[in-house]
Amino acid sequence: MCRPDMPQDISTISVMIVETNSSMRTQLRNMLSMCGITQVNLAVTAGVAIRKLRELNFDIILCEYHLGDGQDGQHLLEDLRSHHLIPLWTVFVMITGESSYERVVSAVELAPNDYILKPFSSDLLLERLSKVLTKRDAMMPTYKLIEAGNLLDAIESCRRGEEQYPQYLIDFLRLRAELHLAAGQNDEAQEIYKQVLEQKAVPWAKLGLAKTLFLQKRYDEAEAGFKSLIEENAQYMDAYDWLAKTREAMGELQQAQDTLQEAVKVSPHTTRRLRKLGEVSNELGDHETAIKTMSEVVRKGKYSDFRDPEDHVALVKAQLGKGDAIAANATLRDLERSMDGLPKTELCKALSTAMVATQAGDSDAAIAALENAVKHNDPRIGATLSLKKDLARICIEHKRDDAAAEVIMDVMRHAADDDAVESIKNMLAELGRPELGEQLATRIRDEVKDLMSEGARLAQRGDFDGSVRQMMQAVQKLPGNINVLFNASLSLLKHIENQGWNPKFAADARTYIDRVRKTDPGNERLKAITNYFHGLLKKHGIKSNEF
Repeated sequence: MCRPDMPQDISTISVMIVETNSSMRTQLRNMLSMCGITQVNLAVTAGVAIRKLRELNFDIILCEYHLGDGQDGQHLLEDLRSHHLIPLWTVFVMITGESSYERVVSAVELAPNDYILKPFSSDLLLERLSKVLTKRDAMMPTYKLIEAGNLLDAIESCRRGEEQYPQYLIDFLRLRAELHLAAGQNDEAQEIYKQVLEQKAVPWAKLGLAKTLFLQKRYDEAEAGFKSLIEENAQYMDAYDWLAKTREAMGELQQAQDTLQEAVKVSPHTTRRLRKLGEVSNELGDHETAIKTMSEVVRKGKYSDFRDPEDHVALVKAQLGKGDAIAANATLRDLERSMDGLPKTELCKALSTAMVATQAGDSDAAIAALENAVKHNDPRIGATLSLKKDLARICIEHKRDDAAAEVIMDVMRHAADDDAVESIKNMLAELGRPELGEQLATRIRDEVKDLMSEGARLAQRGDFDGSVRQMMQAVQKLPGNINVLFNASLSLLKHIENQGWNPKFAADARTYIDRVRKTDPGNERLKAITNYFHGLLKKHGIKSNEF
């Protein structure tokens, strides 16, 4: 019989079981009941689990590794973490019958909190759950600060945890390094990774060190680091992804594709990686690989809670590139049938229709579809740069310069950095329209310069209200521009410094800083503005969860 030796009241512990086998679900539920845990929810597939976790939080997720249909518990964990569907304090425990799983789990960046090898007793289950919950409770203060957006205090909380809980030193060090990276403190993160590696060759520390080099744009050194990790452990999937990303940043698309293909051989079911391989293959004109890869992505996507109509567009593009109009039309019909009701569907249908009509030589149908696509190109739906480039390209091909300019200006206004603008200019140069790219880029640069200069002048004159109004207009016009987001944050923070505490301005500033952090985590100005923000919080005696 289980003994309820838990770090919290056992009657309050909530558990979700993700298991396809009905007898195993019942067995797990009975084991938990014997231990006194009665708040149990069941999910028979990864999709069911995702839908439930959108609505409810659980202390523990018990997940079978093999979930069928090419899905596994590791993919589910990555989906849940990357889409922020579970809080940091939710414990994820993998159940597996494979003794090799320990080796596999050591080679992933997003690892479960623990794993249990079948068969196991209820006593062992309780012992393992007690262990992970005890660690969770030690890290809970830090988790709460992270979820409140208070990175600098979370870093200090990690330091305290390192001293207070020496048994979890390595966990706090790893978390603190990640927080330093998020706060733009690359040097501090690098020191932690080096410190850990001096004691032991830990794969995650090697990966983290190579990531800091990537963020510093030291691509050759980063590439060497990621290659070394793969040579040491061919199962280290995150190293493949970062190596491909590094090679893409270096302009080595063929090598990036080679890396992704090697990764897919090792782990063939991860949709995110397959999608990236399809994108790179299309860019290289390798239509065979793009068709094979994107066909699999589309197949998987039909049953996924994270399906994306852009996958069908990428497949249509590859099929037309190979000259297979029949297959492209079939993909277009499938897009209309299976993606109905999603935010990007109308844009993707219209663009795919324009592509197919262009290939067929039906100019009138292509132009009508293009007009429809431009109408549905709403910035709020989150279309990717790749999709917008395809839309602009086909507008240029049909001599619809006004529509192309509208799309390109939208891309440039939302561009996070100069690389996105340069990619558009290069595409226009390839199409024989370099002057259009230069003209539109100059217009955007002038817009940004005028808006930010006026905001700065108002602040220098002491008109902090006027400066904020000006920069809020700039954000509305250029919501993805890193310089605008930085200067808008600075304007809001200067207003707080000079006019007193304003919870709305503080919340807006944090939103813009977080947007920069997500888009450009290696930006050298992140550290300074993060310190400025948290300095104002301390000056006014405000906790980050109070606004």
